[in-house]
Amino acid sequence: MSLHLPRRALLAGTALLATPSILRAQTALPKVKFQVDWAFQGPNAYMLMGRDRGIFRDAGVDITVDRGFGSGRVPIDVAGGAYEMAQADINPVIKFITENPNAGLMVIGIWGDRSLLCATVRADGPIRVPKDLEGKTLAAPDSDAGRQIFPAFARSAGIDATKINWMTVRPELREPMLVQRRADGITGSATSTGLSLKALGMDLSAQRIMYYRDHGLDLYGSCYLTTKAYAQRNPELVRAVLRGAFRSLVHTQRNPADAITALKAAEPLTDVAIETERQALSIAEMIQSDHVAREGMSVVQPARLARGLEAVAEAYGLPNTLKVEDMYTDAYLPPIADRRLAAWS
Repeated sequence: MSLHLPRRALLAGTALLATPSILRAQTALPKVKFQVDWAFQGPNAYMLMGRDRGIFRDAGVDITVDRGFGSGRVPIDVAGGAYEMAQADINPVIKFITENPNAGLMVIGIWGDRSLLCATVRADGPIRVPKDLEGKTLAAPDSDAGRQIFPAFARSAGIDATKINWMTVRPELREPMLVQRRADGITGSATSTGLSLKALGMDLSAQRIMYYRDHGLDLYGSCYLTTKAYAQRNPELVRAVLRGAFRSLVHTQRNPADAITALKAAEPLTDVAIETERQALSIAEMIQSDHVAREGMSVVQPARLARGLEAVAEAYGLPNTLKVEDMYTDAYLPPIADRRLAAWS
């Protein structure tokens, strides 16, 4: 009896044996539409890098990353179903949740341990302290987080907010208003305003940046958000996105050039020098802190977050009824090992 099988049978058997792995390789991963807070820039380039380098695919998700139009708009887009998940400055998110308790938004991670919100004026001008902003004109989009949270800053810094004249502009016109002296100052995140002004010829040394946090408003920075309904329907998918996001943040802190490469691929006109500096400022001023060095990212202090809720409510005359447990959960965070940054000096 011959022990040799026909070649066709051997090939067929090999194909059958290979089929399970081929099917796994061809199985489509679940898709998630994710929105960052602003135009693609150095601070949010980590998401593009994680997408391009397969970090999110390794985490188990096929992610689409779109630009945003300000942290004030992000919660509107997520609550309205345009995006399943997003990142934004946490403080406009708190305001939105307080005003829209039935929208079902939930913060599921806070990776900005320090707030970058600020008001910026010319260093050679007459505005030297926050009180000097009274009677002056500030330019910003309605959706700008710095503008939305300005009342809390005003209260903390002793500014009469009724004496501020606001100029509403499109996002791309905010910095030119200050450079052209058509506004006395602007509000926003220092990573956006500071480096955009520098790109227009106003170096950081020519800017007076008044961080809200330096005037009694100790707020958290950027966060991740989704809706409670989406998280409850897709808990493992939400965990996969956060796993990929934190791994991308850690990779970027250790290999910042990789994120800038991804940014350049997405936006060919990127000014690499400016965006590299913008990214470094974001990491140093928002992510790295003594608390993060000890504990890791998104190890939230409930009492501190509660003070943030109170500050936002007080600034806008909103009822101080929102509780930490009503708007934040750590149930979907990856293990702390995925949230550890490299040591820094």
